[in-house]
Amino acid sequence: MITVVIPTLNSDQRLVATMSALVPGVINGLIKEVIVVDGGSTNGDAEILAEDGGARYIKSRRGRGSQLRVGAEAAKGNWLLFLHADTVLEPGWEVEVRSFMDRIHQGQRQPSAAFFRFQLDDFGYMPRVMEFIVGLRCFLFALPYGDQGLLVPTALYKELGGFKNLPLMEDVDIVRRLGRKRLVMLRSRAVTSAKRYQRDGYILRMLRNLSCLTLYYLRVPPRYISRIYG
Repeated sequence: MITVVIPTLNSDQRLVATMSALVPGVINGLIKEVIVVDGGSTNGDAEILAEDGGARYIKSRRGRGSQLRVGAEAAKGNWLLFLHADTVLEPGWEVEVRSFMDRIHQGQRQPSAAFFRFQLDDFGYMPRVMEFIVGLRCFLFALPYGDQGLLVPTALYKELGGFKNLPLMEDVDIVRRLGRKRLVMLRSRAVTSAKRYQRDGYILRMLRNLSCLTLYYLRVPPRYISRIYG
């Protein structure tokens, strides 16, 4: 079944909500284990929250790509679900995920990865604009980001070579290697914290994200792009 891998760095109580949303999957046997991979937190909350939630806690060098890779290497499940620590799957996600997995197990579609629809936990006009832009990006370019989660068969993940040890753009990198034909957008939503958008302003954050993506496609090393991303 599924191993959920959650990278953390100085996580707060939002990790509790992220893990709580996984409970239905644990109850019905869909989730085999949850692994929290910490990249050098200084507040110690991640370890406490992981242990309280029944998850395995692993330390790794800082960098989301490295953390995801370490978590996948420690996983025992035949499926992997990579999920950000501030992303909460909406109720009922486990039903759709099981259906998707069953279709692959039964040979009704080729081994593929799936991601969730993007939603922000904020009110107003700008969050809805951002959600529309993300939906359009996924439709036109088959380019989901890590805050939409990534569900992938372990065998396919290994075939791709897994996540690279990148400080940023590790999600874009692996999605490009998957390709449109092996990517499916689920109906269920992944509700992500809007903290960065509220802090920086929606327009500035959108422009910053677009700049980072453009620089990545121009082959600028991710270690330099991460300075812009903040």
